[in-house]
Amino acid sequence: MNWFTRVRNSITSLSKRSTEKDLWVKCPSCQQMVFAQEYEENSYVCPRCDHHGRIGADERLRQLLDEGYDVLPIPEVKEDPLKFRDTAKYTDRLKKARAKSPHKDAFLVGSGAIQGKPAVVGVQDFGFMGGSMGMAVGTAFCQGAERALSRHCPYIVVTAAGGARMQEGILSLMQMPKATVMTRRLKEARLPYIVVLTDPTTGGVTASYAMLGDVHIAEPGALIGFAGQRVIQDTIREQLPDGFQRAEYLHKHGMVDMVVHRHDLTDTLATLLDYLAPAEAA
Repeated sequence: MNWFTRVRNSITSLSKRSTEKDLWVKCPSCQQMVFAQEYEENSYVCPRCDHHGRIGADERLRQLLDEGYDVLPIPEVKEDPLKFRDTAKYTDRLKKARAKSPHKDAFLVGSGAIQGKPAVVGVQDFGFMGGSMGMAVGTAFCQGAERALSRHCPYIVVTAAGGARMQEGILSLMQMPKATVMTRRLKEARLPYIVVLTDPTTGGVTASYAMLGDVHIAEPGALIGFAGQRVIQDTIREQLPDGFQRAEYLHKHGMVDMVVHRHDLTDTLATLLDYLAPAEAA
């Protein structure tokens, strides 16, 4: 015990201060400590190394949509249809996830405008069971597309997911063709469908609606792929280049249309809406 600790312990009037939240955030990229308020004010982008941190669905909608947007209620679906259990019951996992989130599942839809241009925005929240795609996510995605069709405006989806939700088995995989049909309906109605790929976008989400957009935008450094690098290497017996599933590599090789910094994302989307928005009927 050093002298400072001895002196501190001897002063009985000192009490440990508590705060409602942590004052510092450790950047997962550069490992530097960042003042939490500064990090939040910088749109959850590290001011030291420009690492784009993960953010929740509510915050993403606030960043992208103009004030006064509507949030669609998350649709009701049958929970735990397979009575699934691994190391814990699926119902218990849902309760745990909902205790940490203000929403019932991992996909939230906002209906409003981006810099005055009508748009519907769907956001996947990685913080809710890794953004996994189950029946609630698939139904919410389709609900957002339906709202875009009824408003005759573009549909923008921000993806962040580890893939399909294994606890729902084949029912989660059925969300892939279900969502794909809705993207086809948007195309037939000549409504733009824009995808913003954030870290991470993987698995069945990548294999379906995440890669069916008219325009694909990625945030810097975002992990985008289907299977993990180690799985691919073990399958094809080839050494893969570093960063081959990162946004910049995919952009260089034509899989992504543009890589856009979070600070510029709203302006970029507004510009795209100007180019792609359907013409008003005469």
